[in-house]
Amino acid sequence: MSSLTEKDRPIVQLLLNSGTCPRCILRFCCMGSQMLYRHPHKDLMKDLQEFLRNNQGKEDTVCLDVADPPCKRMRLEHREEGADDQNHNGAIPQVPEADSGNAAMESLAERVCNVCLGILQEFCEADFVKKVSQKVNSADYQFTSFVFSVSLPPQLSVRERAAWLGVKQEMRNLGLPLAKDDIVQLKEAYKWIIHPQLSEELGVPADGKSLFEVSVVFAHPETDEECHFLATACPDCFKPAKNKQSVFTRMAVIKALEKIKEEDFLKHFPCPPSSPKKLCDALEIQCNNGAVFVAGRYNKYSRNLPQTPWIIDGERKLESSVEELISEHLMAEFKADSFNFSSSGREDVDVRTLGNGRPFAIELVNPRRIRFTAEEMKRLQQAINDSSDKIQVRDLQLVTRSAIGRMKEGEEEKTKTYSALIWTDKAIQREDIAFLDDIKELKLEQKTPLRVLHRRPLAVRCRVIHTMRSEYIDEHHFRLHLKTQAGTYIKEFVHGDFGRTKPNIGSLLNRTADILELDVESVDVDWPPTLAD
Repeated sequence: MSSLTEKDRPIVQLLLNSGTCPRCILRFCCMGSQMLYRHPHKDLMKDLQEFLRNNQGKEDTVCLDVADPPCKRMRLEHREEGADDQNHNGAIPQVPEADSGNAAMESLAERVCNVCLGILQEFCEADFVKKVSQKVNSADYQFTSFVFSVSLPPQLSVRERAAWLGVKQEMRNLGLPLAKDDIVQLKEAYKWIIHPQLSEELGVPADGKSLFEVSVVFAHPETDEECHFLATACPDCFKPAKNKQSVFTRMAVIKALEKIKEEDFLKHFPCPPSSPKKLCDALEIQCNNGAVFVAGRYNKYSRNLPQTPWIIDGERKLESSVEELISEHLMAEFKADSFNFSSSGREDVDVRTLGNGRPFAIELVNPRRIRFTAEEMKRLQQAINDSSDKIQVRDLQLVTRSAIGRMKEGEEEKTKTYSALIWTDKAIQREDIAFLDDIKELKLEQKTPLRVLHRRPLAVRCRVIHTMRSEYIDEHHFRLHLKTQAGTYIKEFVHGDFGRTKPNIGSLLNRTADILELDVESVDVDWPPTLAD
C-alpha cells in the first residue's frame, strides 16, 4: 500500500504553502505508486487538503492498493547517522493547519509549481498529450511501439535542491530529523503519467527498448539564469564544449550541486524556491526512428565512376558515384534523413568491379518507413538496376547493425582476385612471362603510394600475392590474373611506383611495365547471404 503518513504532514504543508504542485509533493514524500500520479491534478489537491485537515494521529486517505515496480529516485544528500522519525520526546509535533476554503484551494491549484515549473501540471493534461500525438502522426513514421524521452531545464535540479533544503530547515525547526534523503525523479513521475495516455492516443505500447523515440524538450527562459551562481562556486564543473551551446548542462549542474556546500547554496538561492510567473515552454516535440541497414553487392561497369562522390577543394569532378546511384533510391523509399555508405574495400574510379560484386552496406538514418517484404526489396533492387548501366546491384536485403561487422571482420586476411592489362616498353615473348605462373605467395613491401599519400599515412605495408596467371597478347601487352591479400595496391605492384613497391612486375621482368586496365574479378567475403532469384 502506498500512502502518506503523519510523518509526511510537515513536508506536505510546507511545500503546498510554498507553491509546490501535488505531484511534486508526492515525489518529495517518496510515493512510488504510478497510479497515484495519474489522478487528476485537482483531485490530488483536494486529497492533500483533506489530509492536512484530518486530525493528527490518523493515517491519510491518499492511498492506493497498487503494486508498482521500484521507482527511480534521486539522492539529494547523505542522511546523517542516528536520524529517526521522532523528536526528543518521541512525539510528532503539532503543525499549523493548511489554508482552508475553496477559494484558497483554487488559488493554490492555479499557481505554477515552484519545483517542476508546470511540467507535472499543464503538460500532463490530455490536451498536451493530443498535441504530441498529432505531431507524431503528422510525421508519418512506421512504428509498432515507442520510447518516450524528456529533456528538462537544468535549473529544475537547482529548484529541487532548494525545495529539499527548505523542507530540511523546517523539519529541523520542528525538531524532526528527516527520515528520507531522496525523492522520486521528475522524469520518472512524468513518464508514469504520460505513457498510458500517449499509448492510448498512438495505439501502440510504450517500450523502453523501442527504436522509435518520441521526445519533448522543455525550457523555461524566466529562470534560465538560476544556475549561474554555481559557475562561481564550482568553476571546475563547467567546461566549454564544442558541441554544447551552454556550459550549464544538466549533468554539469548536478555535478556542481553534489560539490557545493549547503551554507554556500543557501547564500545564493531562496529555500524553498519562489513561484515563477510562467509555465515551461515545450520547445520541441521530435520523433526519431532507429537506423535501418540495407546490404547487398554491387558491380561497377564504368571506368569513369568513383565509389563515393569525388570532390576536390569543394569542386565536384564527376557527376555521380556508386554510392549515390544506390542510395538515392533507398533514401526515397525509406524516407530517411541521411545515410552512411560502407563497403568491403574500394576500387579506383577507372577500375571495374565484375564477378559477384563487392559487398556494401548502407545505414539509413531516421527512416519514416522501416518495413519491407522480400518482394518489395526485389522491386527496389530492380529499380536501382534499371536506373543506370554503370552499376548493378544484387542480394539487396535488410540486415542488422551487428551483421555489418561481418563485412569488416578480418578484412586484411581476405583475398581478392584481379585482372590487369599490362604494357611493357621492351618486346616480350610468351616464355618471358611464363615464369610468373609458377610464383606462389610472393611477399611485397609497399610504401604508401604517391597517389594516395595526401590522404593516407606514410607506412610500409607487407602484402602477399598468392598466385598469378599470365595471358600473352602481343609483344608489348599481356593480361595478368592475380589472387592477392586484400589491401594490396595492384597498380603499384605492376609499375613499381618509383621503387616504392618491391618487388614489382617491372623488376621481375627487368623492364619498364605499366598498367592499362584493371578489373576486380572477385571479393572473397561471404556476406551478405546470397538470395534466390
